[in-house]
Amino acid sequence: MPQPQPTAHLALGVCDYPEHVSPSRWALHARQQRDLGLRYVRIAEFAWSRLEPRPGQFNWAWLDEIIDLIAREDLQVILCTPTAAPPAWLIRDHPDVLPVGRGGHVKTFGSRRHYDFSSGTFREHSRRITRAIAERYGSHPAVAGWQTDNEFGWGDTAQSFSPAAHAAFHEWLRERYRGRVDDLNDAWGNVFWSMEYTDFQEVPLPNHAVAEVNPSHALDFLRFSSDQVAAFHAEQIAILRECSPGRFVTHNYMGFFSAYDHYRVSTGLDFASWDSYPTGTLDAAREWQLLPPEDRLAYARTGHPDLTAFNHDLYRGAVPHSGRFWVMEHQCGPVNWTASNPLPADGAVRLWTEQAWAHGADACVYFRWQAATMAQEVMHSGLLRHDGRPDRGFHEVAALRPQAYPLGPVRTRVALLHDYESLWLINAQPHADGMNYWAQTLAYYRALRTLGVDVDVIHADQDLGRYALVVAPAITLVGAERAARWTRAAAQGTELVFGPRTAFRTPSGRTHEDGQFGPLSDLLGARLGLYDSLPHGLTQGLSGGHHARLWAESYEPRGAQVLHTYQGGPLDGQAAVIRSGTATVIGAHSDTLITDLLEERLHALGLHPTRLPDGLRVTRRAGHLLVQNWTQAPLTWQGHTVPACGSLHLTPTPTGGSR
Repeated sequence: MPQPQPTAHLALGVCDYPEHVSPSRWALHARQQRDLGLRYVRIAEFAWSRLEPRPGQFNWAWLDEIIDLIAREDLQVILCTPTAAPPAWLIRDHPDVLPVGRGGHVKTFGSRRHYDFSSGTFREHSRRITRAIAERYGSHPAVAGWQTDNEFGWGDTAQSFSPAAHAAFHEWLRERYRGRVDDLNDAWGNVFWSMEYTDFQEVPLPNHAVAEVNPSHALDFLRFSSDQVAAFHAEQIAILRECSPGRFVTHNYMGFFSAYDHYRVSTGLDFASWDSYPTGTLDAAREWQLLPPEDRLAYARTGHPDLTAFNHDLYRGAVPHSGRFWVMEHQCGPVNWTASNPLPADGAVRLWTEQAWAHGADACVYFRWQAATMAQEVMHSGLLRHDGRPDRGFHEVAALRPQAYPLGPVRTRVALLHDYESLWLINAQPHADGMNYWAQTLAYYRALRTLGVDVDVIHADQDLGRYALVVAPAITLVGAERAARWTRAAAQGTELVFGPRTAFRTPSGRTHEDGQFGPLSDLLGARLGLYDSLPHGLTQGLSGGHHARLWAESYEPRGAQVLHTYQGGPLDGQAAVIRSGTATVIGAHSDTLITDLLEERLHALGLHPTRLPDGLRVTRRAGHLLVQNWTQAPLTWQGHTVPACGSLHLTPTPTGGSR
């Protein structure tokens, strides 16, 4: 596939909106961007109304001019398909393109992402505007690559409950179940509550049931909706490949976004991108209960290092053949979209940029060039203030030396498995407040990062052959094929660590008829005993002085070795952690237990874990060891003083470089 023009070091860029300012400032802005050391300028993702002010009447003159001005300063353009913001005339003429929300209300014009992925009318206009812009600029020498649309699913728009979506869902179900509605009934367990259908047309959308919808129904609707996003995306990618050969194509995703399968939607991309707002990501910490309140305050001005790092690692693995990613929108000051939006700490922009590079980013594109003087984002910062003066982030970017950040692969022998279908199932029936998919997954990821280990986040069905340790914190959906793949990896010596609720569900969303662990039972040498959903504040004791919170499940060994047991309470004396061959299962949600057990396995594999002080993280890339301090006070590590909200670049030891 075509690749960006190679450079030896991290590239910097900016998201610019020339249509928001007077054309008299365009030339100045391009010169300032060049002088700042930027290489890329992203433009036009919300410019459809300026590009096509009336149906079929295109106005290319302003975009021609700005692209030529950018090129004149030896900068390169990242051009976007403008479909994330359909113009008012399109809605006037074709109101059927509007999405319908979960409550059944039609979402109106007046913001963005006001379209339905299932609307045939909108799909036609998406192809038409994509082809128009790609034919005009696809061979322009300044256009380095393309961003498709913008942040698929933002504003809860990945699922639509429209008549078009309902009809398309019926056809999707008919194809999935080969026209046999009895197969659907069996897969979903519809004999329960007399939910059996006699025709696919009887299947409702899962948004207006009296109470909890059948989780298998919800799972298939999420699969269908994800496939609609992927099909829409594939149409744009195909047009860009045809009309703009030799340019990269990417999409900018969002952190912890869960409404579609990012691996499927990324098919055909050169690499994935995501929009990194570390202080804003603390909103996800609150939503998913990923951090205690005191940590959210402690990291209010930097964001938590592991939350941002997880998304870097996730999107580095979203396109497996790539092994890299871009930050397409990079925070450079306070955001505007959380309940409170504190100023970032001094040095935070550099801290974030260095972290992105160390986790595999080839480019960081700051959002935005000049703060908006209009509409919904006037409170969001840019590199320039509203009046055009440089803001704090501008000066931090100016102090960066991109040459100090060489490119190269991120090499690690540790993988964490991720699966959106397991995410959807666990979050459909979490059974314990706070014990959602992200909380369970981040507990293991944070433990690995606390131990100084670099991590690949990969799809649960990806090849595991290159990894010494594979951690699967929350893969609850396990069928025969997935179980066979993991069993082969274990037989070849890969160390496997599983979390609670592993292999609890079949691919259709039912539980296994022979119980947990279903097709993994022979590998793991045990079956489920009991599970205990623990309210906040109630804990379950464990051997070794640990305590489980939120969740504790026990196992009945059938050949497995018992490593830890529960102490006291209804699970007293029952197995909490088991080991069979090279596979370990941790049934207790306990941060200290998870960290201790992962540390033991890493030592046994010769991967040399190192417990890090709170707020300090180490990452390795291209012969560099980056040591970062995310706190507001200096920290000492291995004889080095790491400044507050700062970094050190060191040469890794031979053992450290292999982690």
